[in-house]
Amino acid sequence: MGEYCGAAPEEDPAMALVTPLPTTTTTAAAAAANKQPHYYGCFDRCSTKQVFDNLHGNISLDPLAREFVDTEEFQRLRDLKQLGLTYLVYPGAVHTRFEHSLGVYWLAGEAMNNLRLYQGEELGIDRVDMQTVKLAGLLHDIGHGPFSHLFEHEFLPRVVPGSTWTHENMSALLLDSIVDKHQIDIEADHLKIVKEMIVASSKFTATESTKEKHFLYDIVANGRNGIDVDKFDYIGRDCRACGLGCNFQYWRLLQGMRVMGDEICYPAKDYLSIHKLFTTRADLHRTVYTHAKVKAVELMLVDALVEANEYLGIALHAQDPADFWKLDDTIIKSIETAPNDELNKAKGIIQRIRRRELYKFCNEYSVPKDKLEHFKNITAQDIVCSQKSSKVLLKEEDVAVSNVKIDLTRGKDNPLESIKFFKDFGCDEKFPITDERVSHLLPAYNQDRIVRVYAKKPELVEAVSEAFENLQLRMYGEKTQVHDTPRKKRIRFH
Repeated sequence: MGEYCGAAPEEDPAMALVTPLPTTTTTAAAAAANKQPHYYGCFDRCSTKQVFDNLHGNISLDPLAREFVDTEEFQRLRDLKQLGLTYLVYPGAVHTRFEHSLGVYWLAGEAMNNLRLYQGEELGIDRVDMQTVKLAGLLHDIGHGPFSHLFEHEFLPRVVPGSTWTHENMSALLLDSIVDKHQIDIEADHLKIVKEMIVASSKFTATESTKEKHFLYDIVANGRNGIDVDKFDYIGRDCRACGLGCNFQYWRLLQGMRVMGDEICYPAKDYLSIHKLFTTRADLHRTVYTHAKVKAVELMLVDALVEANEYLGIALHAQDPADFWKLDDTIIKSIETAPNDELNKAKGIIQRIRRRELYKFCNEYSVPKDKLEHFKNITAQDIVCSQKSSKVLLKEEDVAVSNVKIDLTRGKDNPLESIKFFKDFGCDEKFPITDERVSHLLPAYNQDRIVRVYAKKPELVEAVSEAFENLQLRMYGEKTQVHDTPRKKRIRFH
């Protein structure tokens, strides 16, 4: 991370639109100003750092952002791959949550700069607003567990039944810990706003600030309609890393956003661009995040982590911000190199991953449209109980099931129905738009549920496949799977 110092102090680009503080103040006002954190004033380039990002180019980190970045808690993000275990299928997918967080920080600043340029006086956007939104972007993933969402959605529910743990809430807890531990100079009220912005997508907490400027909470993590700079960054970054084309251009939305009635609205002509945002995300889920081989590896690693949990206390670390920062993707190597016999089973599973002896994919089916609303996840027990006749008696530990959910961020609902549009910048009326008013080629359904089943041992593939087929017949009265059940090849004698 290189540092750039100009010959003479200059205003940082992010603060270019900020009105300078008055040079003359009363004694009381001056005393109050001296108590304000350093980020309220303009800062020169000697106090910033330039980082080159392969997606956005040069990113300038202001002094307060640097204080958070230069902590062991934030540097931990370098050891968290953005896409978890996907790199075992897409070798280029080795980018980390560190660079993603810097990217979201930069995009949050760009969004705020655009809003301030055109509506700053109207909306009352001030320096605190600029800084809190950028910090929320920088720190939104600091509470993420190892291996992307696997830790939160697959591992913890196995070892802590009924777990309500979320990485957003851990991010908020970690922020308090970081500020106290490293004595970072930030007002308590403003830190609270940063935390609220981070958890906005999962739970919106009303405060005086949010009532006045609700739109600020939709920039980093948008719980209202799903359009946020977090998605802008990870979609572009993931597509590039995996060698996939990205038809979505976030710049159109950054430049076209406009606040109307305390919500961010977009030009009507950008309807299809927004639709591409959500469909590109869905395509990434289908082809990358939930790739059949990726899920096989994830199922294996979860089994290994469950086996190692009691000895390593993995779940306990997730409850304490002081210990949580020690958890990262290197836990695999810790298990592999541990001398203890208690970890032999976990070591064996990881060794199978290294040797590509993965759980065998048997089959999959897409849940019928008319069954989506009442669908419940399929379990290994469901598969085993569907076995009718076989030479092999299956046990639950022989079967692994992956229940895949792919949608446009709002389940069965269309997120575009939650977005308001305007005709042009000279028009003050906002309105919704429905798909049928734009095109009849847009999909009528916004959600897919896919059930995949795996055999943990190669010799059980046929038995598991037959049981899976029986399950479909029992549930739907017909086979809905993609492939025919494999049959053993007959040996020809010459």
